[in-house]
Amino acid sequence: MTPAFTFVAFGFSRPAAALRRRLALFAALLAAWGGVCHSAAAQQPKPEEYQVKAVYLYNFGRFVEWPANLPPQETFDICVMGRDPFGSFLDATLAGESINSRKLAAKRIGSGRDAANCKILFISASENGRIKDILAAVEKTAVLTVSDMPGFTSNGGMIQFVLRDNKVRFEVNLTATDKAGLTLSSQLLKVATDVRKESSGETVKP
Repeated sequence: MTPAFTFVAFGFSRPAAALRRRLALFAALLAAWGGVCHSAAAQQPKPEEYQVKAVYLYNFGRFVEWPANLPPQETFDICVMGRDPFGSFLDATLAGESINSRKLAAKRIGSGRDAANCKILFISASENGRIKDILAAVEKTAVLTVSDMPGFTSNGGMIQFVLRDNKVRFEVNLTATDKAGLTLSSQLLKVATDVRKESSGETVKP
C-alpha cells in the first residue's frame, strides 16, 4: 500500500483548502512511490523520501491513542533527535495542522531527556550508536518512537520505516507500544508491513 492510498484508507476529514493541498501532495506520492502512471499525476514532481516519511509521521499522530491521564499540553510535538534528515519537509507538513485541538509543532532535540513532552519521536540514523540508551531514557514515557535505522523494532523501537519495492512502508513492534500505554488503531496496523510481538518474535498479520 502506498502512502497516498494510506491517506484515502484512513478517511481524513479536513477543511477544503487543506484537503486540496494534501490531495495534490498525495497524488505525487502515488505516482512516484506506487508505480502508477497517468497524465495528471505523472506531471507532479517526485517527492523526496523524507517528504513521504514526514507525511507518515503526521498520519501516525492521528491514528495512535495516548493515555488519557497525561498532563495537558498546548501543542502536539513531533520531535526529531539527531541529524535532521527532513529539512523543511516536516515543518511544511505540520504547518497549520492540529490534532485534538492542539497545534502540531516540529521540534529538534538532543537527548532522550528532552523527549518528555514529545508525542512522536523520530530518532535519526545518526544516533545508531546510542539507540539503546535513548530508548531506555524514554521507556517509561508515552512517546511513540519512530526511526528508519535497521533493526530499530528489534531493539525495542515502536515503528520502523522500511523500503519495499521503492515504496516507504513501516513495521510495528506492538509489544513496545503496549508497554508505553499507546493504542494503535486497526486502520494503522492494516497498512503496516509487519506487526511484531517482540517478546515472542512472532509476526502478527492484522
